[in-house]
Amino acid sequence: MDGVQRVWHRRLRWRLRGAWMWPAFLVLTLVDGVLLVTLPPYEGGPPQLFPAVILALFVNLLTVAVVAPLTGMWVRRARPDLPRMIATDYAGAGLLLGVCAVLVAAGLAHRSAHAAEDARQQAAARTMHDYVIHSAPQYQAGLAHIDALRLEPDRYRVCVPAPDGRRALCLLVRTGQSPPGFTVDTDQEPNGSFHQPPG
Repeated sequence: MDGVQRVWHRRLRWRLRGAWMWPAFLVLTLVDGVLLVTLPPYEGGPPQLFPAVILALFVNLLTVAVVAPLTGMWVRRARPDLPRMIATDYAGAGLLLGVCAVLVAAGLAHRSAHAAEDARQQAAARTMHDYVIHSAPQYQAGLAHIDALRLEPDRYRVCVPAPDGRRALCLLVRTGQSPPGFTVDTDQEPNGSFHQPPG
């Protein structure tokens, strides 16, 4: 009986030491959901908490069900004294923390890229504003409706509508230099015409 009790106490100790994966799963799924809303790692991320938590739940379930057992085998090679269940638990908890860290890093990188894109669009809009004020005052009424279309990195087609509303004054603006360079586009089609489906 003493031997059985010692084994039982040892198993209980291992279970308590290894009971991190599922509590981490519950907490980090909520944390990941909040991160997907407040610090989205890509354009068009979930706008609300519930779909974000569902997405995080799917990713974290995949992590603990598929990746954690495989990683647990690697952990047992490094620590043969660990029971398989405990190694899988440790691996799963670590992987869940890793997923959360990746979301934070990707969200910060995306925020930085988004801020840089906003700055480029604002520079392109300022270029159009200054051009209209100094060289095409007849278009001043359209300055409230500046439309910038990104053609490629650091290159935009920026338009303001003409007074008749059918044509537009457009500049091809290069924001990769300071101040931005530009050329007047001879095509007076507004940017909206490039987004219209044919027919």
